[in-house]
Amino acid sequence: MTTSNTTTTKRNRSKHSTKGRNSSKPRADVYASVTNTIVGQLEQGVRPWMQPWSSGHAAGPVSRPLRHNGDRYNGINILMLWGASLENGFDCPLWVTFKQAQQLGGNVRKGEKSTRVVFASTFKKTEEADGGENVEKDIPFLKAYCVFNASQCEGLPDRFYETDLPLNHDLQPHEAASEFVASTKAVIQDGGHQAYYRISDDVIGMPQIETFRDAESHAATLVHELTHWTRHESRLNRDLGRKRWGDEGYAMEELVAELGAAFLCADLGITPEIREDHAGYLQSWLKVLKNDKRAIFSAASMASKAVDYLHGLQPTPAA
Repeated sequence: MTTSNTTTTKRNRSKHSTKGRNSSKPRADVYASVTNTIVGQLEQGVRPWMQPWSSGHAAGPVSRPLRHNGDRYNGINILMLWGASLENGFDCPLWVTFKQAQQLGGNVRKGEKSTRVVFASTFKKTEEADGGENVEKDIPFLKAYCVFNASQCEGLPDRFYETDLPLNHDLQPHEAASEFVASTKAVIQDGGHQAYYRISDDVIGMPQIETFRDAESHAATLVHELTHWTRHESRLNRDLGRKRWGDEGYAMEELVAELGAAFLCADLGITPEIREDHAGYLQSWLKVLKNDKRAIFSAASMASKAVDYLHGLQPTPAA
């Protein structure tokens, strides 16, 4: 992504230090710079969370960005690293810090530019309450640090340079999605002409699969509605105040479902589907993001929680 690369270039060319000197900048800068980058992409009609599948850069199976140990990135970091991969043509999903590259026996090539990711946490602060007693509060903060794609490094273990990550050859992507959805026990009604989640009776509605271009298109639409399904009060109780189409609450919930579906598609090896209502949603998302520089962070966080919840409903693999 342009913003993250530009912001960190000088630091990385000075001994490639990744030790958070950028965290001394005002915290709002992180929110604003990431939001501005995504707003810029949306204004061009591009959904950054869809890019890795249409760019021609990505090799091997669809994947979320991964840490050096194989753990998946979550939330806003997924969008930041997918964007950087598209911009720079990175075809490996694995990322390392400068220090991690050295610990793994390799190094970052001289002159390579880093990509910024963020770490969210809290610190304790003691404040005086109305009654005069001291109370301890958790204050959230966001810290930025720098990572490099494995393709920017030399000398890392062979697994970092494999073109194809291990695949489950027992299942085709649409079969994997069907099993994933079935394990959630969500009630799905097939038929009609629209895909929807109706919270009043907790039902997902889907057109017949024969009306879709292919099985992947059907699966991508289904996991979008399944992300909406997590908002029910008996699950994550995600109430964003949506009352009618186009209002801020509606747009925010649709953004959460859009991101959640993209993350699930990556986990299941499915190419996401660009819906026919693309243009209308772009405008509503732009309005939300321009009004609140933290909105995309919140949406990505809620999408990750929804995806984690759905993964938690899956059967435990046999030992």
